[in-house]
Amino acid sequence: MTTVEPAPDEVRVIEAGAAPTRFARGWHCLGLAESFADGKPHPITAFGQKLVVFAGEDGKLNVLDAYCRHMGGDLSQGTVKGNEVACPFHDWRWGGDGRCKQIPYSRRVPLRARTAAWTTMVQDKMLFVWNDPEGNPPPADVVIPRIEGATRDDWTDWTWYETHVDTNCREVVDNVVDMAHFFYVHFAFPTYFKNIFEGHVATQLQRGTSREDVRPPAKDGQPKALGNTSVAAYYGPSFMIDELTYHYEGMDIDAVLINCHYPVTANSFKLQYGIIVKRTDKLSGAEAEETARKMGDFIRIGFEQDVQIWKNKTRIENPLLCEEDGPVYQLRRWYEQFYVDVADVTPEMTERFEFELDTAKPNAAWRKEVEENLGRRTGERV
Repeated sequence: MTTVEPAPDEVRVIEAGAAPTRFARGWHCLGLAESFADGKPHPITAFGQKLVVFAGEDGKLNVLDAYCRHMGGDLSQGTVKGNEVACPFHDWRWGGDGRCKQIPYSRRVPLRARTAAWTTMVQDKMLFVWNDPEGNPPPADVVIPRIEGATRDDWTDWTWYETHVDTNCREVVDNVVDMAHFFYVHFAFPTYFKNIFEGHVATQLQRGTSREDVRPPAKDGQPKALGNTSVAAYYGPSFMIDELTYHYEGMDIDAVLINCHYPVTANSFKLQYGIIVKRTDKLSGAEAEETARKMGDFIRIGFEQDVQIWKNKTRIENPLLCEEDGPVYQLRRWYEQFYVDVADVTPEMTERFEFELDTAKPNAAWRKEVEENLGRRTGERV
C-alpha cells in the first residue's frame, strides 16, 4: 500500500469529529466527601443523567439514579430517613444498594423495586464513583493510590475549587503532553519535560521556572522563587495527582495538587482541583493554610486561562504538530482505552511508552522573548 503525500501548498483541513457518545470507564471524583455528608440528598448531573448523593445514619455515602422508579419523583428533593433516601412524591425509601426498603403505606415492596446504584469509594477525603458502560465492577489493579498527607496532621486540609466547562473533557487531558502551552498560557519556562504512559496511568514529569516578565519578583523579606518540580499522573481517565515541590531560596514547599473532572454531558464537564501543603518548621499553623490558599488561587488563574482557550477553540482530531509538541497522538491512543469495551483494548493503548522533549530550542527562543519584554519595560521607565 502506498501513501500519497499532500502537496506542500495544499491547505490543511481540520477534522473536527464528534465527541464520544459514551462516558469513560474508570473512577471519577465527585468532590470532597464532607460536602455530601450533612444528612441531606444532593443532586449531581454526571454521565448524562441526574444522580442523588446522600449519607445515611451509618455515615456511608451512596449514589443513586435521582429519579424514583415508582412515579418518577426526584429523590434529590426528598429526605434522608435512617439509611435511605425517601422520595418526596410518595415516600418510597431507597437504600444505597438501589433496593426499595419500604413503602410506608404498602404491605409489601414489589420484587422489581430496584434502581441504579453506583459503586462508590471514599478515599483521602474525596468521594469517587465507578463508571463502566458495560456494567462491570472496578478491577483490582485499576486503583487510585493513597495520597501522602491527605489525612495527616502535618499537612493542611484541602483547599478546593470547581468550575463548569462547556466542552468535551478530552481537552483537559491533552494538557498532559502540551509543553509549549505552559509558556504561552501559564507564563512558565518548562526546563525539563517527559511523558510516560503505561497501563491506566499517564505521567508528566516537569521542572520549570516562572517568567520574570509576567510574574513580579519577590518583595523585600520574601524568599526568592527558584522554580518547581512536578510529577503529575492521571490514574484513569479523569483523576490526576500532581506531587509538587516549589523551590525557594533557603526552603522547599511540598504540595499535592489534585486535577480532576467528571463528565456532565458529552460536551461539558465539571472541573475540580484542590491543593494541600506540608507543614514545616518554617511553614506551620495558619501560615501553612494561608500558603495553600494562595497557591490554590494562583493555580485557579492558570485553570481559568485554560478554560478560556477551551471555550473558544474547535475540537480537532488531526492536529498538525511540530517535533516540540510532544506525543499528542500517543496520549490519545492511551486515552481511548477508557472509551472502548474491555475486550477491545489493544496493546498499543496500554503498553509502556516514554518520550522526553528537548527543551533547549524552545527555551532559547522564549528566553530571548522575555529579555526583549523586560528591556522594553526598562526603556519605558527611563
